[in-house]
Amino acid sequence: MAKALKTVLLAGLLALLMGFALPQPSEANPMFLAALPGFKTMFSGQRPSNIGVNGGKLAACPASPNCVVSQGADDDHDIAPLTFTGDGAAAMATLATVVADQPRNQLIQQTDDYLYFEFSSRLMGFVDDVEFYLDADAGVIQMRAAARLGQSDLGVNRDRLETIRAAFAAAQA
Repeated sequence: MAKALKTVLLAGLLALLMGFALPQPSEANPMFLAALPGFKTMFSGQRPSNIGVNGGKLAACPASPNCVVSQGADDDHDIAPLTFTGDGAAAMATLATVVADQPRNQLIQQTDDYLYFEFSSRLMGFVDDVEFYLDADAGVIQMRAAARLGQSDLGVNRDRLETIRAAFAAAQA
């Protein structure tokens, strides 16, 4: 049993690193990673204490390369804020719909000027914290995405925010 579990774990890790999709658990394949009790929650981490807007700003990124933010970041962590046309409240409503349409997300907090979602990776259950803040003074929506665990996210958070940017722009058109 231990050898079979080790083989499944190694195959899952190799597939994750190579970007392959693995089959879902079934009666024919009960020893799949996602079927292991507590496996996905093992990599979810704790919700950060610095989530939210403080003094009109989202939290800065840590030194690790697994975070991007549109406010006051260095070149490695910088991403442009979202631009919108018309009313900020309408833009935030549109953004909430766009983000909710993305895979594997959960809305954690929503106010008139702030959205906070958690995104989970498909295979291992790693959690990323994604925030949006309507910066009325600047006339943009600031954004931040950060992995909770690990050093690198292989660019997932930047790609996620750029995907959301494209979908938001299309919804605004």
